[in-house]
Amino acid sequence: MTISLSPDFSAASTAVTAALGAYLLFGEPWLGRRLYASLARRRETEPGALIGYFTFVLVFWWAFAALAVAVLLLSPGMAAADLGIVSPASPVGTAVVIVLVAAVSVRTGRRMRALAKGGKNVPGLASVQAMLPRTRQERRLAIAVAVTDGLCAELVYRGLLIAFGVGVLGLNLYMAAALSALVYAAAGFYQGRSGVIVFAGVGVLFAGLYVATGSLVLPIAVHIAVSVRDLTLPVPEPLGSVPSYAPTPKGS
Repeated sequence: MTISLSPDFSAASTAVTAALGAYLLFGEPWLGRRLYASLARRRETEPGALIGYFTFVLVFWWAFAALAVAVLLLSPGMAAADLGIVSPASPVGTAVVIVLVAAVSVRTGRRMRALAKGGKNVPGLASVQAMLPRTRQERRLAIAVAVTDGLCAELVYRGLLIAFGVGVLGLNLYMAAALSALVYAAAGFYQGRSGVIVFAGVGVLFAGLYVATGSLVLPIAVHIAVSVRDLTLPVPEPLGSVPSYAPTPKGS
């Protein structure tokens, strides 16, 4: 199945989406890079730095999701399905894929944890190391952020931006999906050039899942599985590190 969209944006919803899209393309990369750089500088000296960072991310993403819902409410001629808020055409097939993705995420997550704990290189881990949780509270927030990222980012980047590309910019479905992947790639700027490339590839994957199934259910599930895996990895042990010990006093 290929998704079929016919979104009818009102003047108000067009303005809101255009402003949001411009921010995601030009403002978010800059802000994300500054926020992450600040977190990396403060992570070792301020115990609450990561909690504050995660709290901001949660508020940020739910505010953007609320804007996406507002766009829908401001457009009488738009249906929820135009934003991907609909059951997939093949619920059973989608459920099978979700289970497989979850299993792969668990398996690869265990492998990545073993590598990190052994001080071995985990590709891409260094670029997000400041976000890795160390306490129980940080871990709970990391999971909340991962779930929020999957839900809200897919609603905004895939559901809303693809609908905007089709309904306002007059692009065909595939060009609109490519545009959404381009905007999503910019969000990886905080990780540098490699982050932009990774986000571009992942954005193409998520857009493809959405276009193929006609629903945000599968891309949301895959996004959450990957985010939970990556945000709950342990902080890598330094290479060559050894356990600390107290010397035994002479004569004891």
